[in-house]
Amino acid sequence: MPIRILIVDDHSVVRKGLLNLLEDEPDIEIVGEASDGDEALAMIPIAKPDVLLLDITMPRLSGIEVTKEVSRSFPGIRILVFSMHNNPDYILSAVQNGAAGYLLKDTDQEEILKAIRTVFAGELYYPANASSVIIRSLIVPKNNSRTADSLTSSGSVSSIWNKVTSREYQILQCLTEGMSSKEIAERFDVSPHTVANQRASIIRKARVKNTAELVSLALKEHL
Repeated sequence: MPIRILIVDDHSVVRKGLLNLLEDEPDIEIVGEASDGDEALAMIPIAKPDVLLLDITMPRLSGIEVTKEVSRSFPGIRILVFSMHNNPDYILSAVQNGAAGYLLKDTDQEEILKAIRTVFAGELYYPANASSVIIRSLIVPKNNSRTADSLTSSGSVSSIWNKVTSREYQILQCLTEGMSSKEIAERFDVSPHTVANQRASIIRKARVKNTAELVSLALKEHL
């Protein structure tokens, strides 16, 4: 079955460009186009997309608001943000509200296709220009003091990084760098299934719902 994609962007030129780029791919089917967030939400139950290729800045309902609503109401849909903004606030908001990936609009065709296939497979896709923004913004402490509620009764920091095994620590580090299960498996010479099991274990220990929430939490705590 092809990957069903709904393109959401308020610029018709961008939508047309993406349509031309994707329409000849045998494993991809464009199931609709929307010019704003409200239209996208109305189309989703009808078009039933697998992946939402979503702009951030749109009239009426922004891409961040769409991401939040889709993550809540249609959790099976993978959201790939496609934006002109290399802005930490936009990128972090996208991550925190459930986006599986973030691409800039100057991204080439090969990487767009790779990102679509990666997020459809259940992985995250944050290339270097986005992941570096996430890491810089989340791991730099706002101040030099530690709050009392960040400490356990024994005085150690209560962090997912302190709850995982040494191999899980390595897996978590790779996830925060935007690596896919396949890439992690190749790095450590193990099977993708093994990586998936270790990732699931980390998610349980972190008490979060999915990989996106895990990465957001891990980056915040990686001080």
